[in-house]
Amino acid sequence: MNIHFAARSVLSECVIEAKLAETERLHSEWESGAFDSDGDFGAPIANAGIPERPLLASPASMPRRQLNGPENHAALIHALAHIEFNAINLALDAVQRFAGLPREFYGDWLVVAAEEAYHFSLLRNHLRGLDKDYGDFPAHAGLWEMAEKTAHDPLARMALVPRLLEARGLDVTPDIQRKLRGYGDAAGADILDIILRDEIGHVAAGDRWFKFLCAQRGLEPESAFRNLLATPGVPRPRRPFNESARLAAGFSAQELAELDVGKNPAYQDKDIANQPCPGKPARA
Repeated sequence: MNIHFAARSVLSECVIEAKLAETERLHSEWESGAFDSDGDFGAPIANAGIPERPLLASPASMPRRQLNGPENHAALIHALAHIEFNAINLALDAVQRFAGLPREFYGDWLVVAAEEAYHFSLLRNHLRGLDKDYGDFPAHAGLWEMAEKTAHDPLARMALVPRLLEARGLDVTPDIQRKLRGYGDAAGADILDIILRDEIGHVAAGDRWFKFLCAQRGLEPESAFRNLLATPGVPRPRRPFNESARLAAGFSAQELAELDVGKNPAYQDKDIANQPCPGKPARA
């Protein structure tokens, strides 16, 4: 069986419970050797299957919420769950979309998809403990919008989704955990410990394949990354960085210094640099 077609089927699934179960099954069957990545590739699908709710709005229209009451507390957990649900689709899309890469590439993103499904389940169950469920708050499609912008090129995808947007998640997670613990939600903060640990691996997978593709094309990775960041509409990395997590995921200390918006004149486009990072929650 061809993994591209199988991932395409799971990606198109709109029912949450079915997508979660099929994502785990797909990963398990890949590990057992049931799929190959050669042969007829077919045409990638353009859109991921999503449930009818939550209602989607533009990132700019999403409110900035203070963690100051039950409704905003639940809204923050919902925003985190929404990121993880989108991340399932992003990982599956990498498998179904990009042909001709080593088998290990598809294995990496199937692991990521299964872990993102686990993260979503943890957060959804926690949200239910707050008498809410996924879909009860509006959300935005910023993370998937970046997937659409990078659908033409796996190098751009690896750079601008794992190395940019998901790395931003490494940066903001400790502050969110601190606020959750201060609010009295130690269980929510503990879930983020699991997610942070796994997300370092996800960013590392993106870093690994970004550098693999750069080597294929004769590109110096850090320069290529900076060039992609100069694309209009792409948000710039900005401090504070979670330096230990980023270093563990493959960034170098020199690269982090050069990516600092405040110190690098190349990143002084204020209209872009001050945009919220798509796919990540606003500061609580």
